[in-house]
Amino acid sequence: MLTTFEGDVEVKRALAAGARGYLLKSMPPAELLEVIRLVHAGKKRIPPELAAQLAEHISDDHLTVREIEVIREVAAGNRNRDIADALHISEETVKVHMKHILDKLGAKDRTQAITIAMRRGIIHL
Repeated sequence: MLTTFEGDVEVKRALAAGARGYLLKSMPPAELLEVIRLVHAGKKRIPPELAAQLAEHISDDHLTVREIEVIREVAAGNRNRDIADALHISEETVKVHMKHILDKLGAKDRTQAITIAMRRGIIHL
């Protein structure tokens, strides 16, 4: 997979989909060519910095589909009431999901949760 996305969640998705290599477009051309050759020869390759990031989050709790929907709505600037209406759930349920999101991402507030979710590739703006 050749991409610009560096988040550990993006890497996991690519590998789960069958990718044998994960290359960043920002890699030096010689390194790109070498990795392509190695993958073509049957080896798996992930840049060391991405592998370290992947290892760092390997045991983290994953966000549920609903939690991802909620954090996307938060990132779009919506209030809990608006999120509840959009997702056809109660405002209290939105608050519970936000608590779980903050806990799972290790975030102090909504803004930090959005930043972490974007950096890890959980959401995109």
